Amino acid sequence: MNDNTKIAVILVNYNGRQYNTACIESLFAQQGGYEVKIIVVDNASRDDSMQILRERYGTDPKIETILLDDNYGFSYANNVGIRRAGEWEADHILLLNNDTEAESDLFTRLMDCAARHSDCMIVPKICYSDHRNVIWSAGGEVSHWIKKIRHIGLDQEDRGQYDEERQIGFATGCCLLLPRRVIERAGTLDERFFLYYEDTEYSFRLQKLGIKIYYCPAARLYHKVGASSKGADSPLCAYYIARNWLLCNRIHLGRRFPLFLGYYGINRLVCCVIWMIQGKKTLVQATYRGILDYRRKKFGRAEYYR
Repeated sequence: MNDNTKIAVILVNYNGRQYNTACIESLFAQQGGYEVKIIVVDNASRDDSMQILRERYGTDPKIETILLDDNYGFSYANNVGIRRAGEWEADHILLLNNDTEAESDLFTRLMDCAARHSDCMIVPKICYSDHRNVIWSAGGEVSHWIKKIRHIGLDQEDRGQYDEERQIGFATGCCLLLPRRVIERAGTLDERFFLYYEDTEYSFRLQKLGIKIYYCPAARLYHKVGASSKGADSPLCAYYIARNWLLCNRIHLGRRFPLFLGYYGINRLVCCVIWMIQGKKTLVQATYRGILDYRRKKFGRAEYYR
């Protein structure tokens, strides 16, 4: 890689007033001398986050903003950014959550890894923003029979136990680096997912094409987990996981899908029983709606959870 390498960073914003500045400032502090463009795609935010960005960075040529007229979801907004990055002729595209902060050598470390593993998808080590020595994701792995995903190292203290660069099973959409050639071959994110599992589906799709995914532990990122979905314990989260988990595995499991359905049924039933005991009936209702909408083939944004 050289100084002429062009990296486009795609940030999807939805009411991200409290996150954008810290994320962007950490990107401005990056080492390496790459030509960088930060493309902020706004999903019709209802706060003043975009006004703040325009006031703070309005004349900076390294930042470009795209304002959508409605909330079309994470996949759609990323795809808008990816197309703009292609027009800019970016060599690499970094999909990045705006509720993150990067170490100053993130770009350098990711690009060094990309040089060792050409035409592959690369992800960093991600730790919690408020507990920076605790791991959120040291790459992802996938079970063989039912393709259940798991973040490696989740909630473990970082003692260097996941400091080996290696091939992994899936990449979280929180932060992933893609060569433009990979996107041209594999296509963009599936917009039916709206939120959740679009990264899992994309990881499975790449692997079917023989495109590998690598975890780069030397690259570090800090994540304010749950910021975009108001936390994992929310009706929005319960709905999209219930629906999109089914959709993702229907696409990629083939003849093993009935086996997955058995596991899925038990898994969701146990969750719903626990939620009922805890008095969280809205989560049970959201799960039911997600399953029903999957059966009706109603994808994209759910009108119940705007």
